[in-house]
Amino acid sequence: MTKKFNVVFCGTPDFSLPTLETLASHPSISIVAVITMPDRPAGRGQELKSPPVAEFAKNNDLRLFQVDNINKSEDVLLALESMNVDFFLVLAFAQFLGSRVLSIPKLGCFNIHTSILPKYRGAAPIQYALLNGDTSTGVSIQKMVKEMDAGDLVHFDEVSIDPIDNGETLYNKLKNKAAQSTLAFIDKLQSNTIVYTPQDVSQVSFAPTIKKEDGLLDFKNSNYNKIQNQIRAFDPWPGTYCFLNSQRLKVFSIERLTKKLSPGETSLEHGQLLIGLKDCSIRLSKIQLEGKKVCSDNELLNGLKNKGGVIIINP
Repeated sequence: MTKKFNVVFCGTPDFSLPTLETLASHPSISIVAVITMPDRPAGRGQELKSPPVAEFAKNNDLRLFQVDNINKSEDVLLALESMNVDFFLVLAFAQFLGSRVLSIPKLGCFNIHTSILPKYRGAAPIQYALLNGDTSTGVSIQKMVKEMDAGDLVHFDEVSIDPIDNGETLYNKLKNKAAQSTLAFIDKLQSNTIVYTPQDVSQVSFAPTIKKEDGLLDFKNSNYNKIQNQIRAFDPWPGTYCFLNSQRLKVFSIERLTKKLSPGETSLEHGQLLIGLKDCSIRLSKIQLEGKKVCSDNELLNGLKNKGGVIIINP
């Protein structure tokens, strides 16, 4: 007879939804609880808005807990301890699980991470794969321990990174792959073929939280690949930027040129905004000045000239 698993799902953003939907529709899974973050003010009106995972749980009559810190929510912990849980599945939850939570399920707590561990432990593996110009990444499922992303691997799947991928497209690839990996993981549980593989600690690398200032482009000390990878990694958030006439200038795309300019040197030619890097020069081909619309460098420079603007780049 096919075993049915009692599962608690922990997640918050839309990234978690395909995996949660996979669990909810799986014949061998009974979701006994969903845990997510509380509602937050959002939009111009700052009205309370539920996280996507909470909305799904409400719409599908799943038992829902919304807490800032699961480890300090005694009522929730007592409820979970009474549920005969087989395993927790955690994806983009934004909370660490303490010892008490980790001890609740019979099989353990399993986390889905968007890299092939032990590479890129931490909050931003998608961005770091792009920043470093990787051609592949993937999804790992690991049995959780108290140390961040350090548990034994039970499953992983690779995902290719195409030259045109950016933060958004790779996010979507991995969001869907996480759901597929979940199916494979459940199959292993059903067939009792799970293998627990310790991570190679000599290969550990980290992907710490991205900050807005990480998007500042340093033309003088960068080559083309570094700038291009930075633009890819931080699209759509936090975006990449420099300063033009002391105003923030967002940079969405660049073009490599053969013209010789010194690193950090700027030039205005034929309505194009050119900047030198360590190995070449580039055109800032798609940009947005503070308070303005996204446009080409030609459109922006024409507007500034018409207003008598002085063109100064501070890379």
